Amino acid sequence: MATIGHNNLNAKLVLLGDMGAGKSSLVLRFVKGQFLEFQESTIGAAFFSQTLAVNDATVKFEIWDTAGQERYHSLAPMYYRGAAAAIIVYDITSIDSFARAKKWVLELQKQGNPNMVMALAGNKADLEDKKKVTVEEAHAYAEENGLFFMETSAKTAINVNDLFYEIGL
Repeated sequence: MATIGHNNLNAKLVLLGDMGAGKSSLVLRFVKGQFLEFQESTIGAAFFSQTLAVNDATVKFEIWDTAGQERYHSLAPMYYRGAAAAIIVYDITSIDSFARAKKWVLELQKQGNPNMVMALAGNKADLEDKKKVTVEEAHAYAEENGLFFMETSAKTAINVNDLFYEIGL
């Protein structure tokens, strides 16, 4: 949950999505300004924190980067329980990744915090020539489900900071 004190806000944020969608790369780009070409798979979950100035407030994100492998799916509720926000990440070059992102959205709608801010991030926007999920399709899905949507690229940093900033608003 989000806690407030003197224009300071602590917000638990969870990243969910398919293995290889780029969750860890998005977090690493946001928190450290780095991109690793060969990012190792997350085991269980990884924790990061990052502070952001939003309007006249300071938002400290407590970020849980969850593992995308199916064998870790049962652990996910432990990370999204009490979260103020979630970023559901999919790979724009994979229809299957987008389908799994939709399953995460359904799970959060059923079991997550009802006031949770949810974002849909179509990652790997730098691979435009390999795109399988159109902006229009993803945007329509996001709109129907009350999510905000952005295409991102952890590799080139396109929209990465904007994505987190939007959540902080």
